[in-house]
Amino acid sequence: MLSAKNIVKSYGNLQVLKGVSLDINQGEIVSIIGSSGAGKSTLLHIIGTLDSPDSGEIFLKNERVDTLAGKKLASFRNKHMGFVFQFHHLLPEFTALENVCIPGWLAGKKKKEVEARAKELLETLGLNDRIDNKPNALSGGEQQRVAVARSLINKPDIVFADEPTGNLDSQNARELHKLFVDLRNRHGQTFLIVTHNEELAQMSDRVLHMKDGKMV
Repeated sequence: MLSAKNIVKSYGNLQVLKGVSLDINQGEIVSIIGSSGAGKSTLLHIIGTLDSPDSGEIFLKNERVDTLAGKKLASFRNKHMGFVFQFHHLLPEFTALENVCIPGWLAGKKKKEVEARAKELLETLGLNDRIDNKPNALSGGEQQRVAVARSLINKPDIVFADEPTGNLDSQNARELHKLFVDLRNRHGQTFLIVTHNEELAQMSDRVLHMKDGKMV
């Protein structure tokens, strides 16, 4: 479903990725672990089209995505990819419901249709009574679940999660782990997760190890 081949990336004289390749199947949860500086987040950002490789190829559902640019890239990313980061990046002036709706509105979908799906996702994630709350009235775990709902609003082929539990306590981290597995089991959602959390990694279908810009 997703394939990256020989991804190379340097920043100045520092080569961060040294020819990394990986394949991910539909409905698979894959975690990448490794020490800080191993290149995990750089790889995830490049595969997720948030950064460009110096060389290499990336395919999602048989479409080459590393050559896309501008509005075409933004549209493809919005339609096919979801993102969850360590810091949830919710917009403080909007409610939980509105934050979840934003990618759907950007995709040009009908307002009522987007809001109905957002409410359904928030209910599934246990936030039915929090939809009108703004981020400052939500706990850290609740904010991260809103971010997960937002990542799913456009029914993406894959969700990229970069240290999604890095800012959560152990209980909320464990709940988020279970949530990813539940979403995969119920909806066949595919996840690529970068994490330092061994517990989250071990709940994945497959764990990949990175060291010094390479898979080991």
